[in-house]
Amino acid sequence: MPVSTGTRKVNNNKMARLEFKQLLDAGVHFGHLKRKWNPNMAPYIFDEKKGIHIIDLNKTAVKLEEAAAAMKSIARSGKKVLFVATKKQAKDIVTEKVKATGMPYVTERWSGGMLTNFGTIRRTIKKMATIDRMKTDGTFDNMSKRERLQVSRQREKMEKNLGSIADLTRLPSALFIVDIVKEHIAVAEAKKLNIPTFAMVDTNSDPTKVDFPIPANDDATKSIELIVDVMIQAINEGIEERKNDKTAVDENDAEEGAEETAEVEAGEEASEENN
Repeated sequence: MPVSTGTRKVNNNKMARLEFKQLLDAGVHFGHLKRKWNPNMAPYIFDEKKGIHIIDLNKTAVKLEEAAAAMKSIARSGKKVLFVATKKQAKDIVTEKVKATGMPYVTERWSGGMLTNFGTIRRTIKKMATIDRMKTDGTFDNMSKRERLQVSRQREKMEKNLGSIADLTRLPSALFIVDIVKEHIAVAEAKKLNIPTFAMVDTNSDPTKVDFPIPANDDATKSIELIVDVMIQAINEGIEERKNDKTAVDENDAEEGAEETAEVEAGEEASEENN
């Protein structure tokens, strides 16, 4: 499937495919050393140059488009996508870009059981909320300076480990992962719970472990930023369409209500005339 040299609309919506040159300039095609490859990545490898595998950007574009469409659908349904990116090249990019969407993210470390033992995570979140209340209800005023410092540090540590999932009231509906080799525990937990996974997969990764693999360089900041941007765009479009759908439903309900009121009033007037 060829990649267009310019952006185009897909399925009459706003999601446009990236230009081939954008992928090339961001270094999305650079894989790992040939000796580090995962054989399951063979369908996505174009060539080998100076001992380094080159990713087929035509296939990257196709898989990226598929992932974006699915991501948009999830956001349109009002569900949450958890972004996981703890490697240094990705953490700041994900934090900055995902925060604006209201989606949760983990960029410090993945605590084992974050999904499979979500009940324990929720208890930790409640403990954080309890500490927050202590700061406002006067409890802190009755504690020594040392006790206040210990509790505050405990709160900071919990927040750092949990990231923005402190706002999650239920399990996410999907995960987006940068580097499934590094985040293998998150991938395993999602699979165990049948939570769909989206991920950037480099040539050292096994793409069969995720539902929506996007063959791409997961080490270069420009590559990570470009792919994350497309996912964020898809989410924003899904959220916008959800708002438009809700507005349309509300307007339709208002019109139907007005019509019913008019019919009732007309019936009452006719009854009065007959009397």
